[in-house]
Amino acid sequence: MSKAMSVRLPKYLHREIKKLAEEEGISMNQFIATAAAEKISSLKTVEYLEERAERGSREKFEQVLSKVPDTEPDEQDKL
Repeated sequence: MSKAMSVRLPKYLHREIKKLAEEEGISMNQFIATAAAEKISSLKTVEYLEERAERGSREKFEQVLSKVPDTEPDEQDKL
């Protein structure tokens, strides 16, 4: 269910949102909703990665890395 929300924006920001929404062929409401969803996703991704990093360990990393064969890279992969 949608919920109405009134937001005050500086004139320059309003103009930019209107211009970009028109270029994308969407409403300003859809543009702002998408922008908010993208920001939330970004913040949650950082939070998720920080939580995962806390569970990691150098020892486990080295155990996995030790399973990789010690071979020369293909010619196109060399620096």
